Amino acid sequence: MTDLFWPGDERADGLLDDAALLSAMVGVEQAWLEALAAEGVAPEAVVVDLSALVSAKDVPALSLAAESGGNPVIGLISLLRERTDGETSRWLHRGLTSQDVVDTALVLTLRDAVARVDAELRTQLTRLADLAEQHRDDPMVGRTLTQHAVPITVGAKLSGWITSLADARDALCAARPGLVIQVGGAAGTLAAPVELTGDVEQALTLVERTARTLGLSASPPWHTARSPFTRVGDALVTCTDAWGHVAADVATLSRPELAELAEGSGGGSSTMPHKANPVLSVLLRRTALCSPSLAATLHLAAATTVDERPDGAWHAEWSTLQQLGRRTVVAASHATELLGGLRISTDRMRENLATAAGTDTEQRSMAALTGREPGSSYSGTAGVITDAAVRRVRTIAEDLS
Repeated sequence: MTDLFWPGDERADGLLDDAALLSAMVGVEQAWLEALAAEGVAPEAVVVDLSALVSAKDVPALSLAAESGGNPVIGLISLLRERTDGETSRWLHRGLTSQDVVDTALVLTLRDAVARVDAELRTQLTRLADLAEQHRDDPMVGRTLTQHAVPITVGAKLSGWITSLADARDALCAARPGLVIQVGGAAGTLAAPVELTGDVEQALTLVERTARTLGLSASPPWHTARSPFTRVGDALVTCTDAWGHVAADVATLSRPELAELAEGSGGGSSTMPHKANPVLSVLLRRTALCSPSLAATLHLAAATTVDERPDGAWHAEWSTLQQLGRRTVVAASHATELLGGLRISTDRMRENLATAAGTDTEQRSMAALTGREPGSSYSGTAGVITDAAVRRVRTIAEDLS
């Protein structure tokens, strides 16, 4: 996919786009049909490769058909029944409802997006840990409320980034187990599967089989409990918050009058060829600014869920999750590129520190209280903080090895 007003959107191709969502919906139907046959509810002969019957070329027609029924599953089932024989057509989708297919398809596509973001975060954290070790004790000006404060170290600055990204990864990992199958039938009670099988336990087995086929955990229906989506939405926004923090620092410290940081290759200007704009930082900040409102929409939808399938709140989740997921994947890629090419000018940092007025006043006042001469540096526990941040990253790497 491409988007003139969301530069970089193509970096998320194959994840949470229309083709991926269509494939996931077909995958849910396939897994359920196979479960019906495996449990002896439907004849074995009904199982065919549904994925061979539809493709991304069908998306425009299915999109148009979705308007009349309010969701894309109705048109998909009609299309699949047209393209299968009588017996397969008769058993297709039996026991499911549209919400089962949409919710579980969103879970599948979100799972893939989350996996991509996690991989990007691990790359970013490793890069930052290496930089933090390299620049552990290099001095720079600490700034508070836009003004010079006291000296800090590059290691301490990078440790703040590490903490933000590692916390974001923790949130992402905590949300992943909640991405479970959602199958409950028309009103979330599995009434149709129980009627088809004649047995409650066998109906539950159908769900378990379907979940295993899809690589998901089995779960009771969560038709009206939308925390799986709000949790993952919050985790994705925590990621964009962290990248926004990094991007804000890079954009600020890359100003020509500071020149302490620089992107590996800056962007150009349409009229000013001398400029090297921090484009990756700009795009990351854009995502950080837009993401919270998307998560807020998920919470609003969850809060206004009514009956056993809400009238509009459920529908509001779909494109919201798609946008939030894709934009987070794009931002993850931008952040990896930014950190991979980040240039740190320790010489410039020392120059700025040397010419910054007043950065030693706090140190001198503290020393005066003790009756001692000021120490040779005023970096406090910056080294300890840096070492702890680096250890956290190395522990993550060891846990994954």
